[in-house]
Amino acid sequence: MIIVDLHIHSRFSRACSPELNLPNIAEWCGIKGINLVATGDFTHPAWFEEIKDNLIEEGNGLLHLKNGNSEIKFILGTEVSCIYSQGGKTRRVHLCLFFPNLADVEKFNNTLTDRGCNIHSDGRPILGLSSIEVLKIMKSINERSVMIPAHAWTPWFAVFGSKSGFDSLEECFGDLSSEIFAIETGLSSDPAMNWMLSALDKVTLVSSSDAHSLPNLGREANVFNLDIAKASYDDLFLAIKNKDPKIFLNTVEFYPEEGMYHFDGHRDCDVCFAPADTKKNKNICPKCKKPVVVGVLNRVEVLADRAEGFVPSNSIPFVSLVGLDKIICEALGIKSRSSNKVQKKYNELIKKGDNEFNILLNLSYPELAKITLPEIVEGIRRVREKKLSISPGFDGQYGKVTIFSSEERKVFQEKLF
Repeated sequence: MIIVDLHIHSRFSRACSPELNLPNIAEWCGIKGINLVATGDFTHPAWFEEIKDNLIEEGNGLLHLKNGNSEIKFILGTEVSCIYSQGGKTRRVHLCLFFPNLADVEKFNNTLTDRGCNIHSDGRPILGLSSIEVLKIMKSINERSVMIPAHAWTPWFAVFGSKSGFDSLEECFGDLSSEIFAIETGLSSDPAMNWMLSALDKVTLVSSSDAHSLPNLGREANVFNLDIAKASYDDLFLAIKNKDPKIFLNTVEFYPEEGMYHFDGHRDCDVCFAPADTKKNKNICPKCKKPVVVGVLNRVEVLADRAEGFVPSNSIPFVSLVGLDKIICEALGIKSRSSNKVQKKYNELIKKGDNEFNILLNLSYPELAKITLPEIVEGIRRVREKKLSISPGFDGQYGKVTIFSSEERKVFQEKLF
């Protein structure tokens, strides 16, 4: 079993941690339990130089650190932002791109530069090219290159986004839509929501972290029945394309309510609407009288042609999790996941439990009881059994997870202090 995160960023992307370098990424993959991770940002010239300086190609489409843990593998992946006009509208679509070797990436980057694209300003560059044009460039360089639409439902920058997206993959990619065999569900949707749209039965749903900091690595991921010592670039994408349940075991998901765009609303006005409320208010914010930002759930319901709860016969299962540091926060009654007490408890637990995914997914409750506080064990149990509540995120604001009641947290704090 290997855990794969196909969408992250480097320190060269806007609003990303300066700690995001390749050795640190590899170290945190070990902490999280990730076996294979995207490099992120390979279009950025300075980051691409670091990739070439720090990583060794294995000849199978994967890479590892020259000086470090060679068991953590990398794959050449990045995200680009395409802003262009199509069908009389301005489109803003984010795309994850993958190549099997450094030479292909270099050709791709040079082609973008020749086409007048500025790839120096940001690790996730803004390209004045259409999604179709980018896909054509990729396939002209290597037919084995792969494009996966990123966080497909996010309002502002996604293939199905309410603000600037499309109503179908065919509308976006035209005759090349058959080349798109997977989409990334994003933090604000999960597979169950995507199953409501029958047009997506032909593609595979993948999940990745879109991490802008080291602790967020693996907050969403994919689990495969592959041997990391023998796996290759082609093995991975063939498993995704074929949706073989014996190989592609499951995805690991955010609870979608926790995502930043699950519900509709206006953050500045503190207005959060479920889709029914938005319809009732005719898409208008009652405070500022401007249109609300229509979120992911609403957009899914607009395009859906199935009832909630439908499960396609060829679907890949999923499990929903809350990050271990957030569970510890709840158990200790502390608000900040970066507090010293939370980080100390997190590090202690990682040392005893091997890695975060092992703790959250694999260890039994008796095994957990031997290595941590009963309150943390109970928190993990409630997350696994979906016995928690979440105030949904909206308009760029994350949802708020509640695992324990205020009375329970008060009792926990009295024990601790």
